[in-house]
Amino acid sequence: MQPENYTHTLDNGLVLVAEPNPSLESAAFTFLLPAGGAYDPADALGLNSFACEMALRGAGPRDSRQLVDDLDALGVERGEGVSVEHTNYGGAAVADNLLPALEIYADVLQRPHLPVEQIEAGRQVVIQELMATEDEPAHKVMVELKRSHFPSPWGNPSQGEMASAMSIDIAQIRAQVARCYRPNGTILGVAGKFDWDELRDHVSRLFAAWESVEVPRPAEGPTNQRVRHIMHEAHQTQIGIAYASVPYSHEDYFCAWGAVGVLSGGMSARLFTEVREKRGLCYSVQASHQTLKDRGAVLCYAGTSADRAQETLDVTLAELRRLAEGVRPEELDRLKARIKSGLIMQHESSSSRSSSIARDWFHLGRVRTLDELAAIIDRLSSDDINAYLERRAPRDFTVVTLGPEPLEMPL
Repeated sequence: MQPENYTHTLDNGLVLVAEPNPSLESAAFTFLLPAGGAYDPADALGLNSFACEMALRGAGPRDSRQLVDDLDALGVERGEGVSVEHTNYGGAAVADNLLPALEIYADVLQRPHLPVEQIEAGRQVVIQELMATEDEPAHKVMVELKRSHFPSPWGNPSQGEMASAMSIDIAQIRAQVARCYRPNGTILGVAGKFDWDELRDHVSRLFAAWESVEVPRPAEGPTNQRVRHIMHEAHQTQIGIAYASVPYSHEDYFCAWGAVGVLSGGMSARLFTEVREKRGLCYSVQASHQTLKDRGAVLCYAGTSADRAQETLDVTLAELRRLAEGVRPEELDRLKARIKSGLIMQHESSSSRSSSIARDWFHLGRVRTLDELAAIIDRLSSDDINAYLERRAPRDFTVVTLGPEPLEMPL
């Protein structure tokens, strides 16, 4: 039997959700702050991404160098980033170093220095990340696909835009941190080896004085152009296709997830088999399910030579439409085998599990245990998926292409 999960909500709204695994020697933590790209001002896209970079340049009693040195001394393998809905700070270390690591991040979230003398160094990091996107056409087309498919601000690029990166100043960063780095809406997920009572009391001491700030959820703007081409001189064409799906909290989520897994879940999946293996149309093709709080989408990508781009688009769209005809039991069986392997590996990774339980809480207000997930997958049948596809067949596609010539869009 898997150990139970624990939750504790501070008076200021911060939620601690934790899942012990005494068999591990490590512990990991994930902070989800309500400071995603959707909360960027329209005239300063990427502001939260810039703030994330600056928050680690000194906090509490530590300057930028001391903060990094102290995390390294604890052996913390850390990572941070900004998604549509959250700024994420996370780390993993040997179990004995969990509580000291949380003390450092308590300073990062509540008392960052945001030093004006380091803003230009931070700006260069942000600019380099944006330039890397420009140098990766596959990444760029998917950024633009999300911008076209989702209404603003949910399709805005979390990493921002070059014009904003060049103009954002320290006053804007400080104001954004004061507004968005807040306990109400923040979730801390912890997984691995720890004592629950000790962890709960430690987190309560660290964050009890953090003052809540009421920030409304961003208003939804219009949907952008659903079919468009971006001129790009190259020998390849990048193709992005999206269609609406359901969010993680929806009762049909696992049917939607299973259908996408049949499309793109390994070398035996349909897109790889039909588009790449049988016809040799492209060097890469895949699909994935993306979920936000209140909506989901299936995002597809294909990269091909310019002279085969039209056929690649036509065949890929045909495969997406053919999904409505249903999936076969043997396709689902192969998918289940891969997913069960993934669940086992997640159980053995404190980092993966801390992230998963934090996101479960955000979407569901509770945590699905690995045993519960395994049971859901075991019960899932091809009949369930096919009934779902009868109700929500892939349709109303958003298509963005990037390459030397625009393509004809099939009806």
